[in-house]
Amino acid sequence: MDTNSPPTSVLLATTNEILLDDLLRLSAAAAITPLVEPDLIGLRRSWHSCSLVVVGRDLAEPLARAQPAPRPGVVMVGSALDGDELYRCAFDVGADGVFRLPDDESALAGKLADAVDGAVRTALTLAFVGGCGGAGATTLASAVAVFGNRRGLRTMLIDGDPLGGGIELALGIERDPGDRWPKLLNASGRVSAAALRSALPSVDGLAVLSWDQSDVTALPPDTMSSVIGAAQRSSDLVVVDLPRRADPAVEEGFIRAAATLLVVPCDVRSVAAAKRLVGPLRAVAGDLRVVARESRRPHGLSATDVATHLSLPLATKVTPERDLPVSMDQGRFDPHPRGPLCRAATQILDLFPTPESTAA
Repeated sequence: MDTNSPPTSVLLATTNEILLDDLLRLSAAAAITPLVEPDLIGLRRSWHSCSLVVVGRDLAEPLARAQPAPRPGVVMVGSALDGDELYRCAFDVGADGVFRLPDDESALAGKLADAVDGAVRTALTLAFVGGCGGAGATTLASAVAVFGNRRGLRTMLIDGDPLGGGIELALGIERDPGDRWPKLLNASGRVSAAALRSALPSVDGLAVLSWDQSDVTALPPDTMSSVIGAAQRSSDLVVVDLPRRADPAVEEGFIRAAATLLVVPCDVRSVAAAKRLVGPLRAVAGDLRVVARESRRPHGLSATDVATHLSLPLATKVTPERDLPVSMDQGRFDPHPRGPLCRAATQILDLFPTPESTAA
């Protein structure tokens, strides 16, 4: 046995080849290579070796008679034709649940995904949206993700705006290998968190989901929901950059965020444009706050004025960094560690609790 291979997280035990084919198909969808035991002896031998044990109906009664040592993470799988005996066997071995195929395929797929994802995280999810065009929401979202990553938080940055400038261009990873949104268009239900993270390009450990140069300009809401859910299960911090337009997928992004930061320049026209967004955002965003982008010019509204006019709490204020646009055009996103963007990102991260990092 290869001692350098990753531990197997799922054990499948059944003598029924048709059932095994179904279980292997669901495992493949969750990016799992399971350990397969075709008889009771193998099942008992490997009883404690995996985080999840899936026992077929054909082995349920023999296993119950063997009275195995109690352990968590055991499920029984049968068909719609199986009677109450399956539940009695599940009770006898202390199983966590019973799944009848094909009706319970989706639920079983979720159980498999939980096993491969390991310990489920509760990620802080922050959504960013500009109150008007050119507000700087993408830049601030990128900064929060970059500095969160530097804090040791396991972070994923998601570009939810297909018509934006492209986060990966700013980060200089547009030619790096990895999946982009168009590859995930068919994602729905439970998406494997581990598989998603491993498929994405990254910058110094920061996983980034962005767009390619295809003609795809919209996402199904189920795809947005599934992908953000997978990101949340594998991260401490998820940062989502969203467009101002309203569609079901974008709304799903706001709904799944713990807080939404509306970035608004400190001038009358920008505040007027942002005010039109506040009502629709309140309907989908649970915690809506404003980030006031101050101008280097002496005239204009104050950050407090912006928050007052929008009737929103002020999260922080930010001043544009003079040299950053040129660096971003060159594919280098490198805010000054003592600059205004770093200060704003740090203040935003300090506003919201994040799980303790478990990143390596």
